[in-house]
Amino acid sequence: MSRRASSSQWYKTQSTDPYVKRRDQAGFRSRSAFKLQELLSRDKLCRSGQVVLDLGATPGGWSQIVAPVVGAAGLVVAVDILQMAPITGVEFILGDATEALVVAEIENRLGGRRVDLVLSDMSPNLTGIRSVDEARSLVLAEQALYVGQNFLVKGGAMLIKLFQHNDTELFIRTLKGRFTELNRRKPAASRSQSREFYLVASGFRL
Repeated sequence: MSRRASSSQWYKTQSTDPYVKRRDQAGFRSRSAFKLQELLSRDKLCRSGQVVLDLGATPGGWSQIVAPVVGAAGLVVAVDILQMAPITGVEFILGDATEALVVAEIENRLGGRRVDLVLSDMSPNLTGIRSVDEARSLVLAEQALYVGQNFLVKGGAMLIKLFQHNDTELFIRTLKGRFTELNRRKPAASRSQSREFYLVASGFRL
């Protein structure tokens, strides 16, 4: 498919997507906010007073959802290599969460608190080559685990976006050794043609 045809198809999909319309009506920053709403409700992942680390947070759709849930007694630390417009109740860090300086800044913002929930809705810059894009997405998931496990409280949880790929099951087996329960989820807002799914990992083992 040519770039022009691909762009035309994207705009057509966006214009007919009910979640895009609902996003605009609700004032959300991304349609993926509806995915998180469903997952938080189904798996009881977040509550008032908790600490959340949102990796790959820009444009802020997920931080926008969890900040009111954790409230003033809680804390949301969002990290991304791209700038993000401010959100009330969210501490934003510009940078790569795998770099030592950014890790140190996360620790500083946490102020000695441990993280109850790590979120990762990260996606790579797409090439259009499925095998390449899926492999890159798995690298991002591995990075989320690498960073998140340094801050999680015992019994904490992670929510990670994954794409079905040859090595995805190997990654999931790694998670089985670090969490007591794993569940695969496909939210209603996930497009049916997409190979994405979300892994809810709970009961972190220190």
